[in-house]
Amino acid sequence: MSYIKPTFRHPTLPKNKIGFAKADYEGKISTLCAGCGHDSISASIVQACYEMAVEPHKLAKLSGIGCSSKTPTYFLDNSHGFNSVHGRMPSVTTGAYMANRDLIYLGVSGDGDTASIGMGQFVHAIRRNLNMVYIVMNNGCYGLTKGQDSATADYGSISKAGSKNMFQAIDLAGMALELGATFVGRSFSGDKSQLVPMIKAAISHPGFAFLDVISPCVTFNNNNGSTKSYDFVREHIEATAAIDYVPPKAQISVAYAEGQSAEVKLHDGSSIHLSKLAPHWNPSDRNSAVNRLQAAKTKGEVLTGLLYIDPESQDLHELQNTVGTPLNQMGESELCPGNEALDSINSSFR
Repeated sequence: MSYIKPTFRHPTLPKNKIGFAKADYEGKISTLCAGCGHDSISASIVQACYEMAVEPHKLAKLSGIGCSSKTPTYFLDNSHGFNSVHGRMPSVTTGAYMANRDLIYLGVSGDGDTASIGMGQFVHAIRRNLNMVYIVMNNGCYGLTKGQDSATADYGSISKAGSKNMFQAIDLAGMALELGATFVGRSFSGDKSQLVPMIKAAISHPGFAFLDVISPCVTFNNNNGSTKSYDFVREHIEATAAIDYVPPKAQISVAYAEGQSAEVKLHDGSSIHLSKLAPHWNPSDRNSAVNRLQAAKTKGEVLTGLLYIDPESQDLHELQNTVGTPLNQMGESELCPGNEALDSINSSFR
């Protein structure tokens, strides 16, 4: 059940460059538990799209099943949306993207939806470099079915019921790196200053942009002994860098503290500024990112930030050399060119 927010907006609310207030990027009132980390992620998505002046009708939000997959109802109410079956969000996104390459595709999933039933879908979306933002709201448990450990629950972590997890965790960020994802980041739902610019950078990236966001479940997995709780993450968090997203043609001055800094240019002229780099880490070197992630895991740290980016990424349409016009903008003569065109294609393979 969802509740509609009042439509009244104060006339003096600030607007972005296309004339929308931040409230125009919101959705229905959330029915998740009060304090849920997922609501913080939804708020960060709203903030990122507002600041980037994304036209809501040019974004499609997709999800599977789970607490996380309910959240598209709570942001960008005027966007396209599709709530798919459990673990199948990447397939639906692939079909939509191949038909209409002009939309921004934002997929929301959970640790169960991705690391269990949807694992195969997740793997192939990465290897195809599907041009989408893939956000996993990772709380280490199945919130809809009363808090059982999920596949991302850390070995030895204690559930609310007091049981110890005896299985090794699936590290989705590490897996994305190993599988060749061209953009990999991890953040914390309680760190909006880091998460918002990372979402902006992910939207600008031409390819599969994966964000693993630790998002504590306040009802079932926020207890002492849980490695996905607010207290544990705050005590063990280690950031790769202070991150700032700089849009193209914008005059922005950023003051950094002393330390190393780096700038990563994106395909559309925007860039990501990184400062205070973690030791032995380079965001454009996959091996460096894998090693730094493993080192943090050994120390019991929760490594957050932009882990890896490939500035030369080519998305699925570029790899397939498909037509530039979206299918929904083509006429019958283009979509069904007749027998002669089909015979010509078949002859080319003989």
